[in-house]
Amino acid sequence: MAAALSIESVKSQAKGLAYRNQAFIGGKFVDAASGKTFDCTSPIDGKVLTQVAAGDKEDVDRAVKAARAAFEDGRWSRQAPAKRKQVLLRWADLLEKHAAELALLETLDMGKPIGDSARIDIPAVVNCIRWNAEAVDKIYDEVAPTGDDAVAMLVREPMGVIAAVVPWNFPLLMAAWKMGPALATGNSMIIKPAEQSPLTMIRAAELAAEAGIPDGVLNVVPGFGETAGQALGRHMDVDCIAFTGSGEVGKLFMKYSGESNMKRVTLECGGKTPNIIMADAPDLDAAATAAAWGIFFNQGEVCNAGSRLLVEDKVKDQVVEKVMQVAKTLRVGDPLDPATQMGAMVDDTQMNRVLSYIEKGQSEGAKMKMGGKRILGETGGYYIEPTVFDGVKNDMTIAQEEIFGPVLSTITFGDADEAIKIGNDTIYGLAAAVWTSDIKKAHRAAKSLRAGSVWVNCFDAGDMTTPFGGYKQSGFGRDKSLHAMEKYTELKTIWIDLS
Repeated sequence: MAAALSIESVKSQAKGLAYRNQAFIGGKFVDAASGKTFDCTSPIDGKVLTQVAAGDKEDVDRAVKAARAAFEDGRWSRQAPAKRKQVLLRWADLLEKHAAELALLETLDMGKPIGDSARIDIPAVVNCIRWNAEAVDKIYDEVAPTGDDAVAMLVREPMGVIAAVVPWNFPLLMAAWKMGPALATGNSMIIKPAEQSPLTMIRAAELAAEAGIPDGVLNVVPGFGETAGQALGRHMDVDCIAFTGSGEVGKLFMKYSGESNMKRVTLECGGKTPNIIMADAPDLDAAATAAAWGIFFNQGEVCNAGSRLLVEDKVKDQVVEKVMQVAKTLRVGDPLDPATQMGAMVDDTQMNRVLSYIEKGQSEGAKMKMGGKRILGETGGYYIEPTVFDGVKNDMTIAQEEIFGPVLSTITFGDADEAIKIGNDTIYGLAAAVWTSDIKKAHRAAKSLRAGSVWVNCFDAGDMTTPFGGYKQSGFGRDKSLHAMEKYTELKTIWIDLS
């Protein structure tokens, strides 16, 4: 869509856009029980788009009650997988039909370029729902190898009521990564979108109902983490919390689980990805270009962003220069302009947080090679220049903490062993990358790096067939692939005595 449209036509469509802004519970749009709302502000210009229902404990209770009733009476959970598949495929078709609308909502709400929303995010959402729908009636249970006097069946059953608390950086896609497998396997769900970006999820729920997902099976409760999010985490009738976000909040959900009903918890809590470029990389220019996009895509608001660029000392200056060349070509500006490549930070809080890390990097002695400032302040929006640091030590704050912004830390190493040691020297383990022409070196690095995904001579590669998740404090559990279905199902053994 974006490539074919002008900024004028995109803005014209945006002006005519309607916003669904209520909670969606039991198949109906409803106000928050308290009547409270919160401003949904666009980071493009700092203006309020609409007021959204501020869900709280009472709204969570209503949503969980609706989800539990739907699960127990079997309107979805006991449907044949092939029937669930058909409904989910209709939903995917509707999401695709309304892709232009959803892309605009995503950009207005979150600040990412319309080209990314239209060409990457929404198509990925559609693909995720379709892939899980197509997969669910092709998965078999197991029969254990017993003697002739027994039959032992190992069966997967839906877990029950799943609550998903999703982040603002890829609002609908991160929800889809959870909804796809959880709904396909027969669960009921409550989604709490991030308060910064609730609009696409609310609209998607309406399309789910239109596709035929029964009332109560998919509920959306917008609100704040400390209210709606905590209520879901502590609820005695939620069977599982699936969370993507900060490690600090992820640990709270583990605490809430222990203090309530020991609900399952799956977490994806960010990263500090080492992107390791060896001197023998097959194409240093290609590696440097990938490194630039690996940190500046989506304004750096990516869990697996390549925020630590580890470069062998022999080629460090050459690689950093190429990264900066690419960064200087990036068009930062109005996310509604199809030509824009880097948009706005999601809100002023995140913008100021990123700027504080830039100041911290300078104060700790890192060399700022480019960027580092807020720009386009006259628009009222929240924009930061692509920023590159050199001379970074791995114990510096900017090398250890997740910034979630367009800030690259360049660290020099002498050999592969040192690179791996630095790469692993972090509390996170979501992803890593290594660039080398030496197949032995590539395999040793891939096996030694403690991360859920390791890319060799590429960055951020993969598709729906490969799992995504982390080691260490990046969390546990996997999104995407057939493995995602495992975390939303219970494994039951049925032993039949034939003696």
